Amino acid sequence: MFTGIVAAVGRIETVTPLGSDSAADTGVRLRVAAGGLDLSDVVIGDSIAIQGACMTVIAMTADSFDVEVSRESLNKTVGLELAGRVNLEKALRLADRLGGHLVSGHVDGLGEVVHFAPVGESHELRIRAPRELGRYLAYKGSVVINGVSLTVNRVTDEADGCVFSINLIPHTLEVTTLQELKAGSRVNLEIDLIARYVERMLSAAKDNA
Repeated sequence: MFTGIVAAVGRIETVTPLGSDSAADTGVRLRVAAGGLDLSDVVIGDSIAIQGACMTVIAMTADSFDVEVSRESLNKTVGLELAGRVNLEKALRLADRLGGHLVSGHVDGLGEVVHFAPVGESHELRIRAPRELGRYLAYKGSVVINGVSLTVNRVTDEADGCVFSINLIPHTLEVTTLQELKAGSRVNLEIDLIARYVERMLSAAKDNA
C-alpha cells in the first residue's frame, strides 16, 4: 500500500528487454536512479511505486534499484518503457502518516490530458478518463495520477467517458513529474480504493434484488 505522496523524483536510466523475444512481446528490466529517495531501509523484495505502478525491487545499490516490468504491465501503463524522470514512493508502513489516501499501486487505466494551464498561482489540469473509470470519479473525491494523490474539483460526463479537473499547487508541480505534462499526454490513473468497493457492493445488491 502507498499514500500517493511522492517521496522523490528519480530517473529510469536503462531499459533492458527480458529474454530474446521482440520488444513487442517481452517485459523489461529497469535500472532506476533513486534521486532523493532514501534506500537505506529498502531490501530486495520490497515494493516501490514508479509513476503510480507498484514494482518489486530485485537488485539495488546505495543510490539505485532494479525492477522487472512484465509486458502486461507495460501494456497497461505509461512512463515505464523509456528512460526519463519518474515519481517514486516507498511502500507505506503502518506507523506512517497517511498524507494522501490509501493507494494500491495498481493502475486501473490510462487517461489523456486535455488541458493544462496556469490559473492564478496554481495550474488547472483536465484529464479525460475512459468510461469504465468515470463512475468512480466524484467531486472532492480522490484519484491518483502518475502516483500522485490528488483531489477532483469537477467532473463532466461525456459520451465516451468523463473529463475531470484537478488544481495543482506550485509545490506539487515542483516535487513531481506532473510539471512535464501537456495536452495529449497519457497518464496512469488509479481510482479510489473505497469507491471501488462501494461500487461492487451496490452492483451486487442490485443483482441480488
